[in-house]
Amino acid sequence: MKKLLLISFIVTVVNGYAQFPKVDIPGSEIRTITSSIVTGQEYELQILLPGGYKNSTKNYPVVYLMDSQWDFPLVKSLYGQHYYDGFIPELIIVGVTWGGTKPNPDSLRARDYTPTNEARIPQSGGAGKFLSFLKNELFPFIETNYKADSSNRTLMGCSLGGLFTLYTLFTQPDLFSGYAAASPAIGWDKEVVYTYEKEFRSKKMAKPVRVYITTGDVERSRPAFEKFVVRMSDSKDFLVSLLSKVLENTGHSGTKSETYSRGMQYIFERPRLNLATNILDKYTGFYTTVNGNKIELRNENGNLVLYFSPANRYVLYAAGEMIFYSTSEFLNIQFKLNNASIEGFQLNRYGESQFIKKQL
Repeated sequence: MKKLLLISFIVTVVNGYAQFPKVDIPGSEIRTITSSIVTGQEYELQILLPGGYKNSTKNYPVVYLMDSQWDFPLVKSLYGQHYYDGFIPELIIVGVTWGGTKPNPDSLRARDYTPTNEARIPQSGGAGKFLSFLKNELFPFIETNYKADSSNRTLMGCSLGGLFTLYTLFTQPDLFSGYAAASPAIGWDKEVVYTYEKEFRSKKMAKPVRVYITTGDVERSRPAFEKFVVRMSDSKDFLVSLLSKVLENTGHSGTKSETYSRGMQYIFERPRLNLATNILDKYTGFYTTVNGNKIELRNENGNLVLYFSPANRYVLYAAGEMIFYSTSEFLNIQFKLNNASIEGFQLNRYGESQFIKKQL
């Protein structure tokens, strides 16, 4: 009798769940692409587009995320948070995972993310082919079908995905502008990554790149990570801006969230220019919004400060001579000239854009 009641309860629960629609990720879509380089392998692409994508004419930076079968929802959430706060620009996120019938990510990632064959894992050593797939098949697919900026790509991965991220940096550094590697598997195949790092030092890079790498403070591989960071920091001859961190009270899988979060902030960090006083002073004064409200710009200690009221102020940083931004929330302004005089500025806040005229 108890067994029948249990079966009845399970059937009721399953049927109850079946009544409701599944949760999906708004703004995202799934595409598939079959590689001829990684012979016959179907890859599933989990793609997130920025909110204003449909009506926009601009091209967007693209973040390529490894192991998206696990981490796409995480990165989608992190992106939304940091974009809302104004730390990163609008992005296209392309999560890459494996398609086909019942794919086994554990086996397939060991094949695609490792640069050499390790005897204990017979399928390993396919990173070269997988990187060729990215370069020759995936990039053209994304950049043909989406408004993607081919000069501004970022690669992010964890563990073996982090190893692949470093392998890509060392072998074809100009494919990406930014790299974020969480707990990279530096110990793979007797630390063969140093072979590629040594070859990398002799390469001439076409452009600078930013690299953010981490490990957890309780990870057994922490000494290998710290040795690697010393080695990477030792040379100033190549155009790599490296930022590394040992994450407090964090294990192997726990490094993902902070690495991808801080990694995107670091990779897309805007400049802070020190503009001359006479440049800043020409922007100061009173302005009028479209609703007739008055706001003021002041030069305080070498920074423009925007006042909506005496108690509502924003310190602005210069990304260019006429482009400024705040770090306290999503707030950007760009000045407009009219016959060498300041006509006003375009104010962009989250979900809002208006032109603010300068008072004569």
